[in-house]
Amino acid sequence: MENIDDLIKKQDEYFKSGKTLDIKFRIDMLDKLYSSVEKDEEKLAEAVYMDFKKPIRETFITEIEPIKSEIKSMIKNIKKWSRVEKTGMDMINPFSKNRIYKQPYGKVLIISPWNYPIQLSIIPLIGSIAAGNCSIVKMSEYALNTAKVVKRIIEKIYKPEFVSVFYGESDESEKLLNSDVDYIFFTGSPQIGALVAESAGKRLIPYTLELGGKSPCIIDETADISSAARKIIWGKLINSGQTCVAPDYVIVEESVYSEFVKQCIKFINIFYGDNPIMSESYAGIINKRNFDRILKLIENENIIYGGNYNSEILKIEPTIVNIENMDSEIMRQEIFGPILPVIKYKRKNEIYEIIDKNRNPLALYIFTTDVQFEKNIIKNVSFGGGCVNDTIIHCTMNNMPFGGIGKSGIGSYHGKYSFETFSHKKSIVKSVSLSEIKLKYPPYTKEKSDKIRKMMKLARWK
Repeated sequence: MENIDDLIKKQDEYFKSGKTLDIKFRIDMLDKLYSSVEKDEEKLAEAVYMDFKKPIRETFITEIEPIKSEIKSMIKNIKKWSRVEKTGMDMINPFSKNRIYKQPYGKVLIISPWNYPIQLSIIPLIGSIAAGNCSIVKMSEYALNTAKVVKRIIEKIYKPEFVSVFYGESDESEKLLNSDVDYIFFTGSPQIGALVAESAGKRLIPYTLELGGKSPCIIDETADISSAARKIIWGKLINSGQTCVAPDYVIVEESVYSEFVKQCIKFINIFYGDNPIMSESYAGIINKRNFDRILKLIENENIIYGGNYNSEILKIEPTIVNIENMDSEIMRQEIFGPILPVIKYKRKNEIYEIIDKNRNPLALYIFTTDVQFEKNIIKNVSFGGGCVNDTIIHCTMNNMPFGGIGKSGIGSYHGKYSFETFSHKKSIVKSVSLSEIKLKYPPYTKEKSDKIRKMMKLARWK
């Protein structure tokens, strides 16, 4: 393994050479990545299956295709997004030329998690390359088979001074985190995210945090209950619930509670059969530690469906639990597994009280036909993003920003927003002789002051 400090120096030299500033170079590099992912997509999907039994077809849908879509979008739009922006005239400097330049940061560190090991490492990398940066990708050692395949792909197409991949233990992460990089992009838990922010803060470098939280679903009495159940079960059980935007719990109006549970059970059986644990469409849990953690959450809960598990293959049956105690452990941490707590509500204000116990979720999903109810939730609850009458699909859109707020994250990415995340906007004003305003120079007289203030007042209302 190459010494991290030596690699950082080489990336610094490579960036300073100016090679990555060329738009054609960036497009060529993205083209190579697309071809390599397409060529080795079977190997990538097989590696994810080896890591935690994620169905190969599910990997194509949730990881491979989003990557290919992101690259296509970036190649199509990179010239437009890279253009120097012209801004309007300013009353204070009426003849100046005002421009905004997009400048890469330099050396970007991308730290990705194990749950979507291909997508969550490569999609940020696409944005970093498009913006003209050099990159180091630190993948999770928990998805080791996938990390090895990604590393081989990257080493075939890129020089290490342009892009490098690591997947070592926590001591390697610490070395990378404290290395002389210019930007950090982190996806993972809020606990580790806080350490990343602290490290970046000490060196005053910018960062993005894509974290998690308890993402609620809200169902009122006007909702299409069958459709809501189908979409919630789908969103919950993709990747066996190990998704940062998975529905974490459901708040359902009491009059439709029983029908909702009934429909959930129906769709579990339709999707995964009578024995979901043995279904080839159902993923396993990443490791024994997380397997045991999830089971502990339901030890003392009122299970109304499921609860079975197979410790040999680390699979837990889709499980629905009725929640009455909002202070139980299952309601105090992100579940990150195939357990769906369901909570009844009578009055609308109860919804806000429940969500406020785990404020600023990464996602929120509303099921209703009441437009005013929908608007009230969106207006009054702080969350990263979400859907009305669906789940998860908002984070598949590369024409919308994806990110959290507060404890669920800082910053956003995908498509244009990835390009902006990995670019510094440099504002330049070019003055010309005609725009010289001599009133700005001392000595400051009342007459000068009054004239300048009048001009500034006009400028505010232009």
